[in-house]
Amino acid sequence: MRVLGIDPGLTRCGVGIVDVAPDRTAVLVHVGVIRTPPHEALEQRLLAVATGIGALLEEFAPQAVAVERVFAQHNLRTVMGTAQASGIALSEAAKRGLPVGLHTPSEVKAAITGYGSADKRQVGAMVARVLGLDAVPRPADAADALALAICHAWKGPAIVPADGTLTPAQQAWRNAEKAARAHKLRT
Repeated sequence: MRVLGIDPGLTRCGVGIVDVAPDRTAVLVHVGVIRTPPHEALEQRLLAVATGIGALLEEFAPQAVAVERVFAQHNLRTVMGTAQASGIALSEAAKRGLPVGLHTPSEVKAAITGYGSADKRQVGAMVARVLGLDAVPRPADAADALALAICHAWKGPAIVPADGTLTPAQQAWRNAEKAARAHKLRT
């Protein structure tokens, strides 16, 4: 499965594309950041984000799109820009009939590291490890986009080898799913 992960933002919109095999082995296809200058008019910045995402969708033809779910922050200006960029990503995916997954930061952290409160350094390190990269993709928005894509692809049921063993990533995902279900039952 090929997934485009998007870490929405107006100044820096992280984008990452991975191919994930049925055994959940992930391979880097593309990673980058769509940048817009803060001094530019809002509509031009949104157009640049839409154009960048659209170009990636056309060039790499992912089968799904994963977008970070917007959450409330104290900085209203930041959350508005993030929400607007998120809307652009959703619209570009919808134009092409692609399924979209919205994932919270905690959900992504749990899927990638096995710990929902992991910091950016830990997430980046695991993204590099899962993808077999020599270094963590920079800036952090790019690594976060890859984490989103991997999380989305891994959400399907685990394909367990005949001997019943899970990879560390599959085990972390299974543990995260169990913890999320247990939390829902308690609340």
